[in-house]
Amino acid sequence: MSWGNRVKDIQVGDTVRYSRRWLQSTGTHTGDLPRAKGTVTAIKDYGSTKIATIDWGNPEIPERVNVANLSKVKQREIE
Repeated sequence: MSWGNRVKDIQVGDTVRYSRRWLQSTGTHTGDLPRAKGTVTAIKDYGSTKIATIDWGNPEIPERVNVANLSKVKQREIE
């Protein structure tokens, strides 16, 4: 699966985090952003850009993020 296809995979209700690629490109290694996990509550499509609104549970983390800068959190199956 290409990187572009993963971006399209993110949907309302998904649990997401900032992508490793984005964190590295911005030099963000400490603080809240590398550990943040949130739930996508809305996605606006602006053509080549999609902006997700995310409930991070932390008002200090920006709630609107370019979907290209996110990755889905893999859910473990509970038996």
